[in-house]
Amino acid sequence: MPAGNPSRRRFLKSMVGTAALAASHQALAAGVKGKRMSETAAPIRAITQGPKFHWFGYYDKLQFDPSGRYCLGMEVGFEHRSPRPDDAVKIGMVDLKDGDSWTELGESRGWCWQQGCMLQWLPGSKSEIVWNDREGDHYCCQIMDAFTRKKRTVPHPVYTISPHAKIAVAPDFRRVNDCRPGYGYCGLPDPYKDEPTPKDAGIWRIDLASGKQELIISLADIAQLAHPPACPAGEKQWFNHLLFNQDGSRFIFLNRWWSADRRRLVTRMYTATPDGKDIHFVVGGLASHFIWRDPSHILVWAGHPSHGDCFYLFEDKTANVEAIGKGVMAADGHCSYLPNKDWIVSDRYPGADRKRPVYLYHVPTGRVANLGWFYTAKGYDGEWRCDTHPRYTPDGRSVCIDSVHEEKGRQLYLIDVGAILDNPPKA
Repeated sequence: MPAGNPSRRRFLKSMVGTAALAASHQALAAGVKGKRMSETAAPIRAITQGPKFHWFGYYDKLQFDPSGRYCLGMEVGFEHRSPRPDDAVKIGMVDLKDGDSWTELGESRGWCWQQGCMLQWLPGSKSEIVWNDREGDHYCCQIMDAFTRKKRTVPHPVYTISPHAKIAVAPDFRRVNDCRPGYGYCGLPDPYKDEPTPKDAGIWRIDLASGKQELIISLADIAQLAHPPACPAGEKQWFNHLLFNQDGSRFIFLNRWWSADRRRLVTRMYTATPDGKDIHFVVGGLASHFIWRDPSHILVWAGHPSHGDCFYLFEDKTANVEAIGKGVMAADGHCSYLPNKDWIVSDRYPGADRKRPVYLYHVPTGRVANLGWFYTAKGYDGEWRCDTHPRYTPDGRSVCIDSVHEEKGRQLYLIDVGAILDNPPKA
């Protein structure tokens, strides 16, 4: 734990409203100007060590087994460049009850810096894990028992897996990589590179038992929908960021293209049934990080006429929308509801001080508990930046992040948030 870690009493007093949160950020930035360090307000420990680098990737995947003992991660021997086709990452898990020991489980050649290889525990399983890989001329996914090492291969990659673990859906990672490096996988070219909206590329539904795959929504299909904003003729489109809801009845997907100046993403967010039917338009223009609160409500950083750019809670298949944390959760971040839906864990991109804040937002009171500010050295930018992507344990009492704040390369860190949950702020 870093020297000077605040006491529990001081930590609980760090729950603040909008003005105090801004003031604390300014004070912290002033106090560490010119220093490569970070401040943490909650107990934290590194659970991986060098000399190699470790991280998990995206925030909406199951990093922990149901018991909370085993924590998945990836290991690589380089940073600060794009992956090459022959670069493999090691797949492993940390035993949190055995001195944070690392056990290597496999490897992948289908990965990227921001979302890894979609590594995750198979929903509902106590022992099986899933990750994407590349074999010959196609991407695939591996499903393996982490303890017996029994493994089978499904001949198609996955993005999001249904809660009953029978099916998955995925975009074309070749096209994602061509349109937005850092989110797709290198090694295989996009066969429709020169087509703006091909009819044979889009979102695939995969049966995890049989391996059968089916194109359920094509880019040509989605281009025909008139929801705003309209995509300029000839602009290249793609799908990304898919996520099943908690009962598997629907999934989210984003339809994207670049703005004319190539400086921002233009997005249309949709939901659909697992067979690609009953497509519902949620929001367009700005739609960034999101999470399902429950099977019918979506928290997303978006632009909306009611309150401008902020977090909103959209009710699926209706026009109902509510601003959340306006002025407090005041910037885009990787958001998740803890198992206790009174709490949201999120982060923000770094400011001029190059610190990435991680915090909890208490929904009933609108107050924030700061977990820490994590320094990011220059060089961790663009495609190979290290976002914290906070993920929580099954009981919601710990949060795991990817971070480079100790200047040992990206490593996994576990933050204890139990004191906050036991002492929620009062209205």
